[in-house]
Amino acid sequence: MNEIEIDARGLLCPLPVLKLAKRIKALATGDQVRLLADDPAAVVDVPHYCTESRHELLSVTEGDGCQIYLVRKTG
Repeated sequence: MNEIEIDARGLLCPLPVLKLAKRIKALATGDQVRLLADDPAAVVDVPHYCTESRHELLSVTEGDGCQIYLVRKTG
């Protein structure tokens, strides 16, 4: 299992989700992405993306002035 980090701080909707979608495509099933975002819309957009794409949103935490989303790629 690999984990990559995407720093999307300073980017506005829809860029954090677009970066996540692009990078997660290249990963193997079970790999994880740690997405850092400070766009207020990401609180809605990232969970919605995960639901629609059927990836697993493992956690959402706050740190360093941003939200930290941990997403696992599924099938």
